[in-house]
Amino acid sequence: MSALLPGRGAGLSLYVRSRALPGTVAALLGTAAAAAWSASWLQSQPGLDHAARVPVVALAPLLAASVIGTSLYAASEELDRTATRPWPGRRTAHLLALTALAVAALALAVPGRPELFGGQAIVRNTLGSVGVTAAAAALIGARQSWLPMTAYIGTVYIAAPAAPGGAAALWGWPMQPGPQPGAWAMAAGAFAGGAALYAWRGARPPVRNG
Repeated sequence: MSALLPGRGAGLSLYVRSRALPGTVAALLGTAAAAAWSASWLQSQPGLDHAARVPVVALAPLLAASVIGTSLYAASEELDRTATRPWPGRRTAHLLALTALAVAALALAVPGRPELFGGQAIVRNTLGSVGVTAAAAALIGARQSWLPMTAYIGTVYIAAPAAPGGAAALWGWPMQPGPQPGAWAMAAGAFAGGAALYAWRGARPPVRNG
């Protein structure tokens, strides 16, 4: 069958190489491995409990989203526009596949009961972080797409109260334990909106001097 459709295989191979997807997958798996080690080490320290994993639950999704965002860069926007297949579907598949890998790997890396800072919280934060990063790729470019979420995480990490719930579940959703409905609504909305914007517009091309 592949012999009858040589263009399809060649096009897919070109797409994979142009987005550096093998390196992206390796970086996501490395992020999950580092998260697993860090979470285990933090929780094993005397006097610390599951809440010690908050830095991992907040920062590992940020790193994974940054890796995914970088892979959204298109080296040649003009070449992409000449493709015969519709790009929104390909962009969506690209983003969803990498997000699914990041979500699964990080959920396995940091398990825990839903009420704790474990798998449910890290899945929510990964979805929300990827959504914000995808929107940033469409608006400011893939190479800078990590900046808005990094600034946001840094702000809420400092400002969010220790007690869960309340208004902080909305504006400080990355710092909430797993089952907070408001935090999930914000993260899901960020992912849906960011994915839709990226699928529609693609990554903003870099500004070329001269």
